[in-house]
Amino acid sequence: MRACIQRVSSASVRVAGELVGEIGTGILVLLGVAGDDTEADLTALADKMAGLRIFEDPEERMNLSLADVGGEILVVSQFTLYADCRKGRRPSFTEAAPPEKAERDYLAFVEYLRGKGFHVETGRFRAMMDVSLTNDGPVTIWLDSRELVRK
Repeated sequence: MRACIQRVSSASVRVAGELVGEIGTGILVLLGVAGDDTEADLTALADKMAGLRIFEDPEERMNLSLADVGGEILVVSQFTLYADCRKGRRPSFTEAAPPEKAERDYLAFVEYLRGKGFHVETGRFRAMMDVSLTNDGPVTIWLDSRELVRK
């Protein structure tokens, strides 16, 4: 799994003009699922992401986690995080999971975070989405579960 995590003061996602997910302070997670991802990838990525100390403390140092600030999470499925652009001009997505597996893992990721007590909003899987955010900082972090569990 891959995640592009953005610290936000607000974020939302719309499908065909309909608001389907919205958060205040927290993180926007663009989540890509690979064909060979396992439950270990899911839990390692979610735990790392939830525990990152990327929010400022009173001394303006990034020293607080999502839980410390009572932050929310907006998770948006993004298979294009597995784009391979090494050859030609059209990206290849052969590493991305097939839609059925990707949706199952995406929903499991969301439920895992909810089970940890976080308020989690989502986009709509396989839909064309308009994602809006106010990036706080900006703080943007890239995580890949392969680097966390498959060293």
